Amino acid sequence: MATEQITYLAFGSLLILALAFDLGLLSKKSSHITIKKALWQTTFWVSLALVFFGFIWYESGHERAIKYLSAYLMEWSLSIDNIFVFILIFGFFKVKEKFYARVLLIGILMAILFRIIFIAISNGLVQQFQWILYIFGAILVYTGITMFRTKHEEEAGDLENNKVYKLMKRALPITTSDGDGKWKITENGKKYYTSLFVVVIMLATTDIVFALDSIPAVFAIAPKDSLVIYTSNIFAVLGLRSLFFLLKGAANKFGNLQQGIAIVLIFIGVKMLIEYFKIEIPVYVSLLVIIVCIAASMVYSVTVSNRTPEDKDNDAGSNRDIH
Repeated sequence: MATEQITYLAFGSLLILALAFDLGLLSKKSSHITIKKALWQTTFWVSLALVFFGFIWYESGHERAIKYLSAYLMEWSLSIDNIFVFILIFGFFKVKEKFYARVLLIGILMAILFRIIFIAISNGLVQQFQWILYIFGAILVYTGITMFRTKHEEEAGDLENNKVYKLMKRALPITTSDGDGKWKITENGKKYYTSLFVVVIMLATTDIVFALDSIPAVFAIAPKDSLVIYTSNIFAVLGLRSLFFLLKGAANKFGNLQQGIAIVLIFIGVKMLIEYFKIEIPVYVSLLVIIVCIAASMVYSVTVSNRTPEDKDNDAGSNRDIH
């Protein structure tokens, strides 16, 4: 069996075992997810990603393994930014805590499906048209600059104007009731979609918006390496659920994370663009830049938030515009 097939088989096996383990812990109805359990769960998913990093190193060498780790850390940091928007959505629709785990699970599984489709399409285009990579690079630079300059003043109420939400309200009969965990209920002889159904769709479509940043970024790190692109994305997204429970009480602690992510996106975009001039930045330099920028922005955010307790009412989840 070829090395590529062995690696895919190992990834699939790890994924099935991990999901079985994870579902047994987090998806029980009405279960309360404590910070401690969320921390263990986050550690589990990160450790699993690192175990796979070691496996790639053993099977394919250190260069591919470092590309995978760089891509995973890039996706993971973008996922943290994604979490803050998830927190806004749950608050806006007043989702009961007992439904958090199940709603997140379904939303994230849908997000994974959409990402696989996006990656497959992008990969096919890159294989046919090499110059698309330079467009990806330009997108990353533009996105990074825009993200860095964004003022964090969006309120949760702006979700009322979210395009997906407005479209669903026009196209579907929707009720504000959560239906006690159901997706559809019948009231006065008419069927309605519950608020939980709306939240699941919002989570999945919100991740699509983030994928417009993350997928070009991972292509910049590992162009034409489908295994690295797919596995790094899936591992990062699967860890979203535990990260949500870990961060939902501390979202205002990471108000400056967005700037760190923006710098990384600009760097990755420039790295992709200068390859046109045959200038290549070593993969370990990319890994170092990602680690330093994300770690520094997180440390700075926590330091600033601890010095300004009066800002605790400002929700960091408002950092990103929800398209």
